[in-house]
Parts: sequence; C-alpha cells; structure tokens
Amino acid sequence: MFFRAAWSLVLRKTGPGMRGTHGPGSAAHREGKMPPYTNYHAQRSYPMPDEPFCTELNAEQRALKEKEKGSWTQLSHAEKVALYRLQFHETFAEMNRRSNEWKTVMGCVFFFFGFTALMIWWQRVYVFPRKPITLTDEWKAQQLQRILDMKGNPVQGLASQWDYEKKEWKK
Repeated sequence: MFFRAAWSLVLRKTGPGMRGTHGPGSAAHREGKMPPYTNYHAQRSYPMPDEPFCTELNAEQRALKEKEKGSWTQLSHAEKVALYRLQFHETFAEMNRRSNEWKTVMGCVFFFFGFTALMIWWQRVYVFPRKPITLTDEWKAQQLQRILDMKGNPVQGLASQWDYEKKEWKK
C-alpha cells in the first residue's frame, strides 16, 4: 500500500518519460551541466556515451557539422579530428595511456614514512623517559657475574656453561 502511494508520487513528479537513465552518460538528467560540456562519461567499459562531449557549438563548429553531412572524402584529416573531438573527449589510446599518479602516491607514502620516523625520534628524545639503570651494559655484566658467583642453576643454566677454574666460558 505504502509502495503504491510512493510510486504514484514519483510518477507524478517526474512523469513517465523521466524514470530511468540510459547509461553512464545519463541523457535523462540534463540540469546542472556547465556549457559547453555535459555530464559526459566516456570510459573503456562504456565507450559510447549517450550525449556528445560538446553540446553548444560555435559558428565554426556548426559549419563543420553541416559539412559532415556531405561526402566524407571532401573532409580533411584535421576536420575529421575536429568532428571526433566534438563527439568524444578522448581516444582509446588517450584513455589507456599510463598516468603519473603513482608518483604522487609514492611521494605521499614516503612523506608520511618520513614524518612518522621524525615523530618517533622526537618521542624518544623528548617524551619517553631515559633507559632504566637495569638495562645498561654495566648492570647486565654485574648481574651475570652475580649469577655465576652464586652458582645459580649449575646443571643446565648459565653456571653449567662457565668454567670456574679458568674463569671463562666453556667451549
């Protein structure tokens, strides 16, 4: 019931001819376009848009369109290219050419890597506290000497690897 009421409002507002679109070019929606361009969408997957690329023609372009109606053998190569450019924005070769966008992306990635490294360095210098004394090399050496002097774990531990007579590690 609600669906029928909503659908009747849609039909009343847009009319029966404005319900659907024809494809990516969308010929049914003409408002919001900037002259002389349209809502032109040419892609590799949909190379034939519903509307031409250029809709508002100047006097020279109108004369060329009139000449187009005649024999194409009388048209020069430059005129054929101009006619093509009125209809299509890019050729397939231009659509398929590589872009240099990857350089921008990689530049941004490396910029953020550098910024992150700078932030980590800054935090280590100014934010994080100094290393505790128990992590210094002197402290570790003293701790190892203490374990060896106490003969801690003499069967399988560090004390089993130390030669107490020669005062060096066993080989």
